[in-house]
Amino acid sequence: MQQREPDAGTTPVLAIEGSRATVRLNRPRQLNKITPDDIGALLDAFDTIERQEAVRVVILTGTGRAFSGGYDLADIAERQKQPSQQPTTRAGFEALANRIEDFPLPTICRLNGGVYGGSTDLALACDFRIGIEACEMLMPAARLGLHYYPSGIRRYVSRLGVGAAKKLFLTAQKIDAAEMLRIGYLDAVVPADQLDSRVDALADILAANAPKVLRGMKAAINEIARDAFDADAARSRHQESTRGREIKEGLAAFKEKRSPDFR
Repeated sequence: MQQREPDAGTTPVLAIEGSRATVRLNRPRQLNKITPDDIGALLDAFDTIERQEAVRVVILTGTGRAFSGGYDLADIAERQKQPSQQPTTRAGFEALANRIEDFPLPTICRLNGGVYGGSTDLALACDFRIGIEACEMLMPAARLGLHYYPSGIRRYVSRLGVGAAKKLFLTAQKIDAAEMLRIGYLDAVVPADQLDSRVDALADILAANAPKVLRGMKAAINEIARDAFDADAARSRHQESTRGREIKEGLAAFKEKRSPDFR
């Protein structure tokens, strides 16, 4: 996927090609900082994707040399000047991260560079993260005097563990790609010129699997991670799958030694 830095940044760009949807942050001159307008545009993009029956996998990425510098701190500073607390924008950012985590389709974060602040949670909300060797991450909340929102802390702990979450939140220190891989934030680290091929390969694998089963198992895994597992719903989906169209095609493909076609 070739990219060019535009003369001026825009709200995120959505592109749908066949079974794949790509959402690209598009403010490269500001390291793809996320503004209030971007939150709405991202939520709209994911709503649009969910209505496209042909889409099987979603890729979230950025334009330029960074994935994202995080939420626009100028907006937070401006809100401090207002006489009454207005939590709607920050609540919107939390809702965006939760929307990405709960999105029914598999999601891949294509980390084309550094990831900072709130954008670390957007990437963490994706199912997979593949980054380049020049990646780095920073969660500066403690340095800024900001108590992070609850679901973001939960996501850090459930996905990375208590030790890694404490290191990142309490020290507010930057870590490099090797450490991001070690703690499980990244699933893979690749040279920049191999990023697209690695993301494409994973996207093709996900798109080829049974979509209804993927949705159900992703939901169950997320529920278990946040200690909210609906075992009855998961068992119902399991029983339904044993009689569904997907398993018939999967077993037929296995018997015929071909790739399944889950259309």
